[in-house]
Amino acid sequence: MNTYAAIYEVVAQIPYGQVATYGQIAELAGLAGKARLVGYALYQVDPQQGNIPWHRVINAKGMVSESPLRRGTDHWQQALLEKEGIVFDAQGKVNLRQYRWQPKPISPIGN
Repeated sequence: MNTYAAIYEVVAQIPYGQVATYGQIAELAGLAGKARLVGYALYQVDPQQGNIPWHRVINAKGMVSESPLRRGTDHWQQALLEKEGIVFDAQGKVNLRQYRWQPKPISPIGN
């Protein structure tokens, strides 16, 4: 499996109404320390396709990462998250303690 596919596989698991950080996705995909790579991979996703919930990945500050390269999808990302019930404060931050996805650890084989 290539690197982007590993990232997309992890992102596809983020449940409705929850978020994950770029760093968290990198770690879960076996790419610890490569949060920017996650951002590059998600930039390649066609937002109209809907099979990868790219909008559920935010930065470690709990904010949508803004970029002029995203051609306005920053605001769309926040709107999609709000539609899922995620609340942003006045500074545009999400309470990560409340909304951060906590995947269940994989138990060792035989347990």
